[in-house]
Amino acid sequence: MSITDSTALMNRIYRHQRRIYDPTRKYFLLGRDRLIDGLRPRDGDQVLELGCGTGRNLILAARRYPNARFFGLDVSTEMLTSAIEAIGRAGLEARVRVSHADAGAFNPCELFGTKRFDRIFISYSLSMIPQWTHVLEHAAGLLTPGGELHIVDFGGQEGLPLWFRHLLRRWIALFEVTPCDRLKPTLAALAERRGATLTVERPYRGYAQHAILRLPA
Repeated sequence: MSITDSTALMNRIYRHQRRIYDPTRKYFLLGRDRLIDGLRPRDGDQVLELGCGTGRNLILAARRYPNARFFGLDVSTEMLTSAIEAIGRAGLEARVRVSHADAGAFNPCELFGTKRFDRIFISYSLSMIPQWTHVLEHAAGLLTPGGELHIVDFGGQEGLPLWFRHLLRRWIALFEVTPCDRLKPTLAALAERRGATLTVERPYRGYAQHAILRLPA
């Protein structure tokens, strides 16, 4: 799917949803704040979010880590409108920049004037991207030595009732979301190729999966 088609699709989904996205999603996008807590960038580090949506995570992270610089991209121009407005209200324009791009095919020099990032994170966006394995490869290639890729997304819900799993997956499918059930083995293969370490957890009885890939220094 071209970026034009992806943008049109996501804009159709979020043109109105973006206005109620943050207050409604906090009840089922579990683990986002935990991911932010685990970023721990050093002073001067550059941090990128793929699929930044309304800018909610970028704003929280920028407040939490005032000496790091933050960047975000999203394929939906509707969501980016909300992000730009929210970043402006928070007074963070000097440290948070966002841009329109495809997470699997973007040039960071053209977008942000930098080649590498010390932290890259993806929060409940990977499951909305059909070619999500390519996004992981691209992201890993943009990390500095010792850099980290942090991911939180829907898990297999293996510790929850079967009826809940079926209901959840039918509902999120309405928003073009398909959980990445093979995230762990895909990341394991990526870590092996790059000599990286990998940790994967399944918090909330498997509702979510939280992964951190760390490149060697």
